[in-house]
Amino acid sequence: MEPLEQICSRLLARFPGAEVSVLPNPGPAAQHSLLVGRASVREIAEFLRDDPLLRLDYCSNATGVDWPEKVIVDVTKVTTPDPAGGPPKVSEVKTERLQPGYLEVVYHLYSMELRHGPVVLRTRTVNRTDQASVPSLTPVWRSAEFQEREIFDLFGVVFEGHPDLRRILMWDGFKDHPMRRDYVEPEDYEWEPTPHGDLVEKAKRARPPVKGGEPVA
Repeated sequence: MEPLEQICSRLLARFPGAEVSVLPNPGPAAQHSLLVGRASVREIAEFLRDDPLLRLDYCSNATGVDWPEKVIVDVTKVTTPDPAGGPPKVSEVKTERLQPGYLEVVYHLYSMELRHGPVVLRTRTVNRTDQASVPSLTPVWRSAEFQEREIFDLFGVVFEGHPDLRRILMWDGFKDHPMRRDYVEPEDYEWEPTPHGDLVEKAKRARPPVKGGEPVA
């Protein structure tokens, strides 16, 4: 299979103006990925599936990643001349900026026809609140259907154009998304009629005592 950088170059030539870049992976596996803007991800996915050199016809895995907002410290080196004619003084100026949070969806793609892969495809939401949506790639790879539902359920990513977007692990009335980094586990479990183990202490704090001072069990 051609190098990822070459695939990226062909995508930029085929889709002028699209947001496409190679995202390096500094880990030992060095499994770099294609980062694609949400506006172009559907048509680029179709290209990756249909291109005769790639034929990425199988999505083996889709998962989500939560990236909360964080403070980024930028360091700039400033050179100040020495009035006495000595060597200039080099100092560092640090400035802080807030990087907004977002949710990321990661797809692992293979070609069953040409027997190569994976190509890792990533796309991101605008934020983690009111613009937490990306186009569904289930119409491109049918195997992504249940996995996108899982990402919707656990991370809160809304997949536009998904054929059956509903919770798959948690029930309909469940609040929040358990895989988000800021998720707070509830104190009481309404579905646990007989608390045991670690749940006993939570039940004591959350449930009112009955007659005699003993907590509800």
